[in-house]
Amino acid sequence: MTRQKTERVALVTGAGRGIGRATALALARDGYALCLAARSFDELEETRSLSGLEPARSLIVLIDLAGEDSPQELFDATLGHFGQIDVLVNNAGWAPPRTPLLKTSAATQDRILAVNLRAPIALARLAAARMAKNAGAGAIVSVASAAARSTPAGEAIYAAAKAGLVAFSRAAFAELRSSGVKVAVIIPGLVDTALIPSNKHLDRSLMLAPEDVAGAMMSVLRTPAHACPVEIALEPQRSPERAR
Repeated sequence: MTRQKTERVALVTGAGRGIGRATALALARDGYALCLAARSFDELEETRSLSGLEPARSLIVLIDLAGEDSPQELFDATLGHFGQIDVLVNNAGWAPPRTPLLKTSAATQDRILAVNLRAPIALARLAAARMAKNAGAGAIVSVASAAARSTPAGEAIYAAAKAGLVAFSRAAFAELRSSGVKVAVIIPGLVDTALIPSNKHLDRSLMLAPEDVAGAMMSVLRTPAHACPVEIALEPQRSPERAR
């Protein structure tokens, strides 16, 4: 495939809805070609349609990032189609309903850790190696969660995974900033997405919107490498939790 050398390519995981979709659309408006990755073809096809990008500039990859080989497969698919990667957005996440630690199965534990921590680390490592060869240009932005700090009961493993992603991002930032590769992690409070189930104790109108997180992502990409923040915390002006 013939491509302009000036074209920028972004890989977005969890791109079918919510934060991932909002970020993909923001990237498309900014001129990026996209690799859109998630588990639902219909959702990814809708994201591509909304982006206005033709298939040559918007690769769809159906993938479950809980798979041990999935990060490598996704990275290889991106490079195979576009020949480069300039931005990695580690957005895909998964969590079951709040469950006491002693009732959490080993399979659930492994899936939480794989999707929220192992896969983002693997993709970041692959992307960083490629970006370092490309004159140190590129950005790796991950989505963590305020749960990493509030550590709510019933979310012990999810909170640990997101806290690990924050720690990983900070260490990778320290390692890669001198090469010009930007690393940042967005730490949002409650965002009005399908990941938050219906709950009469939550006022969804007070939650952050997916577009708020996408805006923070884009601010990282537009910031010079020497001034790039490693963490951006986003919180609603008022707590979405209603008084009980």
